[in-house]
Amino acid sequence: MTRDDQVNRQTHEGSTTALSAEDLAALRENLNEQRLFRREQLRRLASPPAPRAGGVAARQTAARAEVGAKLAASARMVLTDVEAALKRMDEGSYGICRLCRRTIDLERLKIVPQARYCARCQQAKEFAP
Repeated sequence: MTRDDQVNRQTHEGSTTALSAEDLAALRENLNEQRLFRREQLRRLASPPAPRAGGVAARQTAARAEVGAKLAASARMVLTDVEAALKRMDEGSYGICRLCRRTIDLERLKIVPQARYCARCQQAKEFAP
């Protein structure tokens, strides 16, 4: 039996909920698509813009390079998160909040399949001083 065939049972505020094998398969497919997209994005961003001679053109090339570097950094960060989610899926800990250990809602996982935290803990992390 593969990990995708198993039902991922999790505890959420005292009740047991499950991600079905179909849910896990769909989420895995989404994560794999994201991984392919980010890898392709990074490949395209690795090609530096052709240098232009002089003044405004040189500043535009420099600005494009800076934007490209920021996009690449963001893509690498998302790719790392996606690969970590796939690893959690393989280990059987996918869909469990890394802070409170409660189930991450399926609806949240459908929107952000690489989510490490439930919505409540994510909000607390974002607004913590």
